Amino acid sequence: MKILIVLTSHDTLGDTGKKTGFWLEELAAPYYVFKDAGAQLTLASPLGGQPPLDPKSDEPDAQTDDTRRFKADAEATAALAATVKLSTVVVADHDAVFYPGGHGPLWDLANDKVSIDLIEAAIQAGKPVALVCHAPGVLRDVKTPDGKPLVEGKTVTGFTNTEEDAVQLTKIVPFLVEDSLKQNGGLYTKGDDWAPYVVEDGLLITGQNPASSGPAALALLKHLA
Repeated sequence: MKILIVLTSHDTLGDTGKKTGFWLEELAAPYYVFKDAGAQLTLASPLGGQPPLDPKSDEPDAQTDDTRRFKADAEATAALAATVKLSTVVVADHDAVFYPGGHGPLWDLANDKVSIDLIEAAIQAGKPVALVCHAPGVLRDVKTPDGKPLVEGKTVTGFTNTEEDAVQLTKIVPFLVEDSLKQNGGLYTKGDDWAPYVVEDGLLITGQNPASSGPAALALLKHLA
């Protein structure tokens, strides 16, 4: 079982002068769901190498058992420091794809033709794709073979407008995940803010927020089984 994890390479939060990147829990929780199930993992990002970590996700109140385990895991941190370039990834070499969130993907992966092509190829090849929190935003320009938005008519979730409002970034992000999914014809649903919430529709698995990343990874494993 081979799973590709796709991370952002974008590190600046609009023109605020603040840093962003991927959200640590959204990598660490799925990483151990997959690793503990015996999966082989490939970590990739648009630029390759060390992806930027959102500093807020490394603050004490954002820590979890999984983030602490990840930071103490030499193999995991080495894999993170040496992500492969996304453009070198071959979809056929993997059984599934997982996208952690953080705000970074809204700036790079949402516009990245390599990422868009990869998701389209994975779905067409019958491979499940899971995306959590802000990562469902990278589906914005992903199409079906007949040119329709991939999310059109599909039940999906992602970071809610009210969650974005709570972190005071509504006017900073290039677009809102919830709005984007709805505009593309997605049947957007959500649970309570900050509570785990995951939906599956065919090969597409989406999670609402950081707390949904572990459950989304479990849903992906279940699909592969």
